[in-house]
Amino acid sequence: MTIYIDIVFLENIIMNFIIILASGLIIKTKINHLRILLASLIGAIYTVVAYISKIEIYSNIILKFILSIVIVYIAYNPQTMKKMWKEILFFYLTSFLFGGVAFALIYILKPQDILMKNGLFLGTYPLKTICISTIIAYIISINSFKLIKNKIIKKNNYCNIEVCLNKKKIDTIAMIDTGNLLKEPISNTPVIVVERSILYETLPKEILNNLEEILGGNFEKIPKEIQEEYYSRLKVIPFSSLGKEYGMLLGIRPEYVEIIKEDDGEIEKERKENIIIGIYNKSLTKKGEYRALIGSDV
Repeated sequence: MTIYIDIVFLENIIMNFIIILASGLIIKTKINHLRILLASLIGAIYTVVAYISKIEIYSNIILKFILSIVIVYIAYNPQTMKKMWKEILFFYLTSFLFGGVAFALIYILKPQDILMKNGLFLGTYPLKTICISTIIAYIISINSFKLIKNKIIKKNNYCNIEVCLNKKKIDTIAMIDTGNLLKEPISNTPVIVVERSILYETLPKEILNNLEEILGGNFEKIPKEIQEEYYSRLKVIPFSSLGKEYGMLLGIRPEYVEIIKEDDGEIEKERKENIIIGIYNKSLTKKGEYRALIGSDV
Protein backbone atom coordinates (compact mmCIF):
# COMPACT_ATOMS: atom_id res chain seq x y z
CA MET A 1 0.00 0.00 0.00
CA THR A 2 1.38 3.42 -0.98
CA ILE A 3 0.82 6.23 1.51
CA TYR A 4 1.47 9.80 0.41
CA ILE A 5 2.64 12.00 3.26
CA ASP A 6 1.28 15.20 1.70
CA ILE A 7 -2.20 13.62 1.44
CA VAL A 8 -2.00 12.41 5.05
CA PHE A 9 -0.96 15.91 6.12
CA LEU A 10 -3.82 17.57 4.21
CA GLU A 11 -6.42 15.08 5.43
CA ASN A 12 -5.38 15.59 9.04
CA ILE A 13 -5.48 19.37 8.77
CA ILE A 14 -9.05 19.18 7.44
CA MET A 15 -10.17 16.63 10.03
CA ASN A 16 -8.50 18.48 12.92
CA PHE A 17 -9.97 21.81 11.83
CA ILE A 18 -13.51 20.42 11.67
CA ILE A 19 -13.19 18.63 15.03
CA ILE A 20 -11.77 21.68 16.82
CA LEU A 21 -14.35 23.98 15.20
CA ALA A 22 -17.24 21.65 16.07
CA SER A 23 -16.06 21.32 19.66
CA GLY A 24 -15.83 25.11 19.96
CA LEU A 25 -19.34 25.56 18.54
CA ILE A 26 -20.77 22.98 20.95
CA ILE A 27 -19.34 24.68 24.05
CA LYS A 28 -20.03 28.12 22.52
CA THR A 29 -16.52 29.44 23.04
CA LYS A 30 -15.08 32.34 21.07
CA ILE A 31 -14.05 31.11 17.61
CA ASN A 32 -10.80 32.33 16.04
CA HIS A 33 -10.32 30.55 12.71
CA LEU A 34 -6.63 31.44 12.51
CA ARG A 35 -5.93 29.92 15.93
CA ILE A 36 -7.94 26.82 14.99
CA LEU A 37 -5.95 26.46 11.77
CA LEU A 38 -2.68 26.74 13.71
CA ALA A 39 -3.84 24.08 16.19
CA SER A 40 -4.89 21.87 13.27
CA LEU A 41 -1.44 22.23 11.71
CA ILE A 42 0.24 21.16 14.95
CA GLY A 43 -1.98 18.07 15.15
CA ALA A 44 -1.26 17.21 11.51
CA ILE A 45 2.50 17.65 11.99
CA TYR A 46 2.37 15.27 14.96
CA THR A 47 0.53 12.70 12.81
CA VAL A 48 3.15 12.86 10.03
CA VAL A 49 6.09 12.72 12.46
CA ALA A 50 4.49 9.81 14.35
CA TYR A 51 4.03 7.93 11.08
CA ILE A 52 7.54 8.38 9.68
CA SER A 53 9.28 7.98 13.03
CA LYS A 54 10.54 4.61 14.22
CA ILE A 55 10.47 5.75 17.85
CA GLU A 56 7.35 4.51 19.66
CA ILE A 57 7.38 7.46 22.08
CA TYR A 58 5.08 9.25 19.64
CA SER A 59 2.32 6.77 20.48
CA ASN A 60 2.75 7.38 24.23
CA ILE A 61 -0.56 8.28 25.90
CA ILE A 62 1.04 11.02 28.06
CA LEU A 63 2.53 12.71 25.00
CA LYS A 64 -0.85 12.55 23.26
CA PHE A 65 -2.55 14.13 26.27
CA ILE A 66 0.04 16.92 26.36
CA LEU A 67 -0.56 17.44 22.63
CA SER A 68 -4.33 17.76 23.24
CA ILE A 69 -3.67 20.41 25.92
CA VAL A 70 -1.46 22.35 23.49
CA ILE A 71 -4.10 22.11 20.72
CA VAL A 72 -6.91 23.26 23.01
CA TYR A 73 -4.85 26.11 24.45
CA ILE A 74 -3.84 27.37 21.00
CA ALA A 75 -7.34 26.96 19.49
CA TYR A 76 -9.48 28.44 22.28
CA ASN A 77 -7.07 30.43 24.48
CA PRO A 78 -8.85 29.57 27.76
CA GLN A 79 -8.52 32.19 30.48
CA THR A 80 -9.03 29.89 33.47
CA MET A 81 -8.06 26.32 34.36
CA LYS A 82 -11.72 25.35 34.81
CA LYS A 83 -12.55 26.54 31.32
CA MET A 84 -9.53 24.78 29.86
CA TRP A 85 -10.45 21.40 31.39
CA LYS A 86 -14.02 21.82 30.14
CA GLU A 87 -12.73 22.54 26.63
CA ILE A 88 -10.36 19.54 26.77
CA LEU A 89 -13.24 17.28 27.84
CA PHE A 90 -15.47 18.38 24.96
CA PHE A 91 -12.52 18.20 22.55
CA TYR A 92 -12.04 14.53 23.48
CA LEU A 93 -15.78 13.75 23.30
CA THR A 94 -16.02 15.35 19.87
CA SER A 95 -12.82 13.62 18.70
CA PHE A 96 -14.09 10.20 19.80
CA LEU A 97 -17.39 10.77 18.00
CA PHE A 98 -15.76 12.03 14.80
CA GLY A 99 -13.14 9.30 14.86
CA GLY A 100 -15.72 6.58 15.42
CA VAL A 101 -17.94 7.73 12.55
CA ALA A 102 -14.97 8.23 10.20
CA PHE A 103 -13.44 4.84 10.98
CA ALA A 104 -16.81 3.08 10.61
CA LEU A 105 -17.44 4.69 7.23
CA ILE A 106 -13.90 4.02 5.98
CA TYR A 107 -14.03 0.40 7.17
CA ILE A 108 -17.38 -0.18 5.43
CA LEU A 109 -16.18 1.33 2.16
CA LYS A 110 -12.54 0.18 1.96
CA PRO A 111 -11.47 -2.00 4.90
CA GLN A 112 -8.50 -3.44 2.98
CA ASP A 113 -6.90 0.00 2.62
CA ILE A 114 -6.51 0.73 6.33
CA LEU A 115 -3.04 0.71 7.88
CA MET A 116 -2.17 1.19 11.57
CA LYS A 117 1.21 2.47 12.73
CA ASN A 118 2.21 4.05 16.08
CA GLY A 119 -1.46 4.12 17.05
CA LEU A 120 -2.48 5.97 13.86
CA PHE A 121 -4.97 4.77 11.28
CA LEU A 122 -3.90 5.64 7.73
CA GLY A 123 -5.07 4.58 4.31
CA THR A 124 -5.59 5.34 0.64
CA TYR A 125 -9.29 6.16 1.05
CA PRO A 126 -10.38 9.24 -0.91
CA LEU A 127 -10.70 12.69 0.63
CA LYS A 128 -14.44 12.71 -0.05
CA THR A 129 -14.83 9.80 2.39
CA ILE A 130 -13.37 11.95 5.16
CA CYS A 131 -15.59 14.88 4.19
CA ILE A 132 -18.74 12.73 4.27
CA SER A 133 -17.81 11.21 7.62
CA THR A 134 -17.10 14.61 9.16
CA ILE A 135 -20.45 15.96 7.97
CA ILE A 136 -22.27 12.95 9.46
CA ALA A 137 -20.31 13.22 12.72
CA TYR A 138 -20.93 16.97 12.94
CA ILE A 139 -24.70 16.52 12.56
CA ILE A 140 -24.72 13.74 15.17
CA SER A 141 -22.59 15.71 17.65
CA ILE A 142 -24.58 18.96 17.41
CA ASN A 143 -27.93 17.21 17.84
CA SER A 144 -26.67 14.86 20.57
CA PHE A 145 -25.19 17.62 22.73
CA LYS A 146 -28.29 19.75 22.15
CA LEU A 147 -30.52 16.89 23.32
CA ILE A 148 -28.36 16.29 26.41
CA LYS A 149 -28.32 19.99 27.21
CA ASN A 150 -32.11 20.25 26.90
CA LYS A 151 -32.56 17.29 29.23
CA ILE A 152 -30.23 18.83 31.81
CA ILE A 153 -32.04 22.18 31.59
CA LYS A 154 -35.42 20.49 31.86
CA LYS A 155 -34.29 18.47 34.88
CA ASN A 156 -33.01 21.56 36.69
CA ASN A 157 -35.76 24.01 35.71
CA TYR A 158 -38.91 21.90 35.95
CA CYS A 159 -40.68 19.83 38.55
CA ASN A 160 -43.97 17.99 38.88
CA ILE A 161 -46.56 19.30 41.29
CA GLU A 162 -49.75 17.81 42.69
CA VAL A 163 -52.42 20.29 43.73
CA CYS A 164 -55.14 19.15 46.10
CA LEU A 165 -58.09 21.55 45.93
CA ASN A 166 -61.61 20.80 47.22
CA LYS A 167 -60.41 17.24 47.92
CA LYS A 168 -59.60 16.74 44.22
CA LYS A 169 -56.07 16.29 42.90
CA ILE A 170 -54.50 17.52 39.69
CA ASP A 171 -50.99 16.81 38.45
CA THR A 172 -49.01 19.10 36.19
CA ILE A 173 -45.50 20.26 35.27
CA ALA A 174 -44.29 23.53 36.79
CA MET A 175 -41.37 25.67 35.74
CA ILE A 176 -39.14 26.80 38.57
CA ASP A 177 -39.13 30.55 38.02
CA THR A 178 -36.47 32.46 39.96
CA GLY A 179 -38.30 35.67 39.07
CA ASN A 180 -41.57 34.48 40.56
CA LEU A 181 -41.67 36.26 43.92
CA LEU A 182 -45.45 36.54 44.06
CA LYS A 183 -46.98 36.63 47.52
CA GLU A 184 -50.46 37.28 48.77
CA PRO A 185 -50.06 40.84 50.17
CA ILE A 186 -52.03 40.41 53.42
CA SER A 187 -50.72 37.05 54.68
CA ASN A 188 -47.42 37.16 52.71
CA THR A 189 -48.15 33.61 51.52
CA PRO A 190 -46.19 32.37 48.45
CA VAL A 191 -48.20 32.06 45.23
CA ILE A 192 -47.96 29.33 42.59
CA VAL A 193 -49.38 30.48 39.25
CA VAL A 194 -51.51 27.82 37.56
CA GLU A 195 -53.34 27.88 34.23
CA ARG A 196 -57.10 28.15 34.54
CA SER A 197 -57.66 25.33 32.01
CA ILE A 198 -56.41 22.59 34.34
CA LEU A 199 -58.54 23.69 37.31
CA TYR A 200 -62.01 22.93 35.92
CA GLU A 201 -62.15 19.62 37.79
CA THR A 202 -61.48 21.31 41.12
CA LEU A 203 -63.33 24.66 40.95
CA PRO A 204 -66.79 25.68 39.67
CA LYS A 205 -66.78 26.76 36.04
CA GLU A 206 -68.82 29.84 37.01
CA ILE A 207 -65.76 31.15 38.86
CA LEU A 208 -63.18 30.13 36.26
CA ASN A 209 -65.19 31.60 33.37
CA ASN A 210 -65.67 34.95 35.09
CA LEU A 211 -62.27 35.77 36.59
CA GLU A 212 -62.15 39.34 35.25
CA GLU A 213 -65.66 40.12 36.50
CA ILE A 214 -64.88 38.77 39.98
CA LEU A 215 -61.65 40.80 40.14
CA GLY A 216 -63.73 43.85 39.21
CA GLY A 217 -66.17 43.15 42.05
CA ASN A 218 -68.97 41.91 39.80
CA PHE A 219 -70.57 38.68 41.09
CA GLU A 220 -73.80 38.87 39.05
CA LYS A 221 -72.95 35.76 36.99
CA ILE A 222 -72.05 33.71 40.07
CA PRO A 223 -74.89 31.71 41.70
CA LYS A 224 -75.55 32.67 45.33
CA GLU A 225 -74.63 29.23 46.72
CA ILE A 226 -71.22 29.44 45.02
CA GLN A 227 -70.77 33.02 46.26
CA GLU A 228 -71.48 31.93 49.82
CA GLU A 229 -69.01 29.04 49.62
CA TYR A 230 -66.13 30.82 47.87
CA TYR A 231 -66.39 34.55 48.61
CA SER A 232 -64.27 34.38 51.78
CA ARG A 233 -61.79 31.95 50.24
CA LEU A 234 -60.86 34.01 47.17
CA LYS A 235 -57.80 36.27 47.26
CA VAL A 236 -56.73 39.17 45.05
CA ILE A 237 -53.03 39.04 44.13
CA PRO A 238 -51.36 42.02 42.42
CA PHE A 239 -48.54 41.28 39.98
CA SER A 240 -46.33 43.07 37.48
CA SER A 241 -45.39 40.32 35.03
CA LEU A 242 -47.01 37.84 32.65
CA GLY A 243 -47.24 40.58 30.01
CA LYS A 244 -48.82 43.20 32.27
CA GLU A 245 -47.16 46.02 34.16
CA TYR A 246 -49.99 46.16 36.71
CA GLY A 247 -52.31 43.20 36.89
CA MET A 248 -54.43 41.16 39.26
CA LEU A 249 -54.75 37.42 39.72
CA LEU A 250 -57.56 35.67 41.49
CA GLY A 251 -56.18 33.25 44.04
CA ILE A 252 -57.42 30.48 46.28
CA ARG A 253 -55.79 28.42 49.01
CA PRO A 254 -55.63 24.66 48.28
CA GLU A 255 -55.47 21.94 50.91
CA TYR A 256 -51.86 21.36 49.91
CA VAL A 257 -49.39 21.34 47.04
CA GLU A 258 -46.94 18.47 46.74
CA ILE A 259 -43.67 19.24 44.90
CA ILE A 260 -42.10 16.23 43.22
CA LYS A 261 -38.50 16.40 42.00
CA GLU A 262 -35.98 13.81 40.86
CA ASP A 263 -32.45 14.02 42.27
CA ASP A 264 -29.80 11.45 41.25
CA GLY A 265 -32.47 8.93 40.30
CA GLU A 266 -34.37 9.33 43.58
CA ILE A 267 -37.84 10.86 43.74
CA GLU A 268 -38.17 13.59 46.37
CA LYS A 269 -41.59 14.79 47.54
CA GLU A 270 -42.29 17.80 49.70
CA ARG A 271 -45.77 18.85 50.81
CA LYS A 272 -46.58 22.55 51.20
CA GLU A 273 -49.80 23.62 52.91
CA ASN A 274 -49.18 27.34 53.27
CA ILE A 275 -49.58 28.07 49.55
CA ILE A 276 -52.00 30.05 47.40
CA ILE A 277 -52.86 29.13 43.82
CA GLY A 278 -52.97 32.12 41.47
CA ILE A 279 -55.33 31.43 38.55
CA TYR A 280 -53.98 32.59 35.17
CA ASN A 281 -56.65 32.78 32.47
CA LYS A 282 -54.30 32.20 29.50
CA SER A 283 -51.65 29.68 28.48
CA LEU A 284 -48.18 30.10 29.96
CA THR A 285 -46.51 28.57 26.88
CA LYS A 286 -47.48 28.02 23.25
CA LYS A 287 -46.56 24.32 23.25
CA GLY A 288 -47.71 23.48 26.78
CA GLU A 289 -44.29 22.49 28.14
CA TYR A 290 -45.50 23.48 31.60
CA ARG A 291 -48.80 24.64 33.09
CA ALA A 292 -47.63 26.33 36.28
CA LEU A 293 -44.98 28.71 37.62
CA ILE A 294 -43.39 28.03 40.99
CA GLY A 295 -40.96 30.32 42.78
CA SER A 296 -37.52 29.02 43.73
CA ASP A 297 -38.18 29.98 47.36
CA VAL A 298 -41.10 27.52 47.43
